[in-house]
Amino acid sequence: MNFSAVKAKAVDFFSEASFVSHIHDSSDYEKALELMDELIEEYDTYLPLIEVLSASIEKWENEADEFREFNKRIENLNDGVAALRVLMDQYNLKADDLREEIGGKSLVSMILSGSRKLTLDHIQALSKRFKVSPALFLSAPS
Repeated sequence: MNFSAVKAKAVDFFSEASFVSHIHDSSDYEKALELMDELIEEYDTYLPLIEVLSASIEKWENEADEFREFNKRIENLNDGVAALRVLMDQYNLKADDLREEIGGKSLVSMILSGSRKLTLDHIQALSKRFKVSPALFLSAPS
């Protein structure tokens, strides 16, 4: 194997797209997300690059100031509520949008605040709506 050629290609690649291995700012983060959207279209072909880029994106989302408040909120929630909040964020849903799965807006708000818990019926309805495993909404044992 010609390691000189590999090293030269790596230098060229990372000088063009350094954000793939390390995101430095919000602009890099946006570029990383745009590239990921493109790579996903041909997942099998780009899997090695997707793995490197996803690690970079995850590190940024775990450490960047812009995600600090969100990450703290998620840490303080039980696993089921955290999963529900993430799904609500991803689908741009409000408490009232979950009335068929959970009930009224006030009940959804109480669950999100931690004063009420998700019931088995809620979990089944949510897993059906979002096409995810019911286990996603179950709290991990302490």
